[in-house]
Amino acid sequence: MAFLSFCAYAESDRIHSGETIYRQGILPSGAKLVGTRENDINAEGIGAACVSCHRRSGLGTQEGRYVIPPIIGKYLFRTSAKNIEDMNLPHVVGNQSARVAYTDATLAQAIRSGINAEGKPLNYLMPRYKLDDANMAILVDYLKQLTSGPVPGVTDDTIHFATIITPDVSPETRQAMVNVLNQFFIDKNSFIRGGVRPMRTSKEVMYRVNRKWQLHIWDLSGTPDTWEQQLKEKLKTEPVYAVISGLGAKTWEPIHKFCEGEAIPCLFPNVDLPVVAENDFYPVYFSKGVLLEAQLISHQLQENHSKTGLPRIVQIYRQGDIGEAAAKKFRTELSELHPNIVDRPLGSNVSTLDIQNAVQSIDSKDVLVLWLRPGDIQLLPPNKQEVNEVYFSGIMGGLESAPIPTSWRSIAHIAYPFDLPNVRKVRMNYPLTWLKIKGIPIVNERVQSDTYLACGILAETLSEMLDSFVRDYLVERVEVMLSHRVITGYYPRFGLAPGQRFASKGGYIAHYSGENDLLLTAEGDWIVP
Repeated sequence: MAFLSFCAYAESDRIHSGETIYRQGILPSGAKLVGTRENDINAEGIGAACVSCHRRSGLGTQEGRYVIPPIIGKYLFRTSAKNIEDMNLPHVVGNQSARVAYTDATLAQAIRSGINAEGKPLNYLMPRYKLDDANMAILVDYLKQLTSGPVPGVTDDTIHFATIITPDVSPETRQAMVNVLNQFFIDKNSFIRGGVRPMRTSKEVMYRVNRKWQLHIWDLSGTPDTWEQQLKEKLKTEPVYAVISGLGAKTWEPIHKFCEGEAIPCLFPNVDLPVVAENDFYPVYFSKGVLLEAQLISHQLQENHSKTGLPRIVQIYRQGDIGEAAAKKFRTELSELHPNIVDRPLGSNVSTLDIQNAVQSIDSKDVLVLWLRPGDIQLLPPNKQEVNEVYFSGIMGGLESAPIPTSWRSIAHIAYPFDLPNVRKVRMNYPLTWLKIKGIPIVNERVQSDTYLACGILAETLSEMLDSFVRDYLVERVEVMLSHRVITGYYPRFGLAPGQRFASKGGYIAHYSGENDLLLTAEGDWIVP
């Protein structure tokens, strides 16, 4: 028993070493992996890591006219003669079914010298690596087990998805999102008339088994410190392939941590305070929300005061709300340039007097930054203060519907991390028409539009993946597909390079204009901080 335990530990340690070589370009000794391309150009460490081209899944990708082939064991060691014997092996972009199968020896030769199993040179983009026999064996063994085994949440006829809702979400908003999800899943399943099995042929074919989509609604309860455990228990009962959309009013961190830890894609939740974690892979967001707004306001202030220097800045936010995190991010953005930032946090029970006290003692040269919800904005004094420059969070305040007092509008600047209403109108025709046709009342346009958008992205991505239901591959294909998407709702454009997890990266600073200051106008170009 002790020997078996030791063997299991040794195997686990060996796989971890192979993963470190593959993903980070670090050898078990701690030395950096070194690869050489044509003209003796060296890459090392993460720059030489296999994951840079063949991706985390090992299933490769396509970038323009360059096709990166899959390098997992079941493709590398597969011969064309066996095509009839393993028809359950899905087609992926870049796989060459007619080529000669690799052996351990010929694969080592390809990695070291760039000569494939047929004796032909590989593409010049493929580096040549100096690996001794021990490290080569570790890497090859890792490739053999990479992306193998059953995929949780996928059966012969069904793909299971979850959506996650935190307890601080209003019942109206929750139902608005669930209505969109349920209807989209109904529409998706209405096209399925039983599973379609692949034709058995000796030639490689692209095929798909049409599977139903099953939605699981995971409502959380209690305090955030209990959410991760709740989700683990739900996952045991209802294994899912991915998390789609979702709702969170304040913190999303426990859900983010759960999805990353369990290796479950979490695609485009409706949250305005996402988690920024550069090294995480599975959670993907539409934008940074209020954190992006903090960057937009910081950028604009530096532009406006580049010659005169920044004046004193007063921030007002409610403690415990997402504005507190936005205020912290804003301070961080300016900390090295401008230490004179005054925070005036509000308590949980806010009265008109509290708001008025918070905006008192504002000098005409000061800048006021308000991270407030509509209810708090309505409590602002009807007559504007001496301040000549005030910034509002568009997301928290209600965007163009923010109840900013009339007297404040001439000095108000609004952080707006979306396309402005008159510009996005054409793109919004599609989701709004779909909602109308399906008889779904518009309760929260942005949440419902984003939910529809997330479902559409998922459907298009899975369609391109055929039957390659691998969680890592789903995220990788989303990255590729997003930049080509035409229907983007509130957002002017999407883009996800490897390692990026926020599809929309910019926004505007807008101000009121037109008759009675009712029209929002961008103060400049789209800003990408």
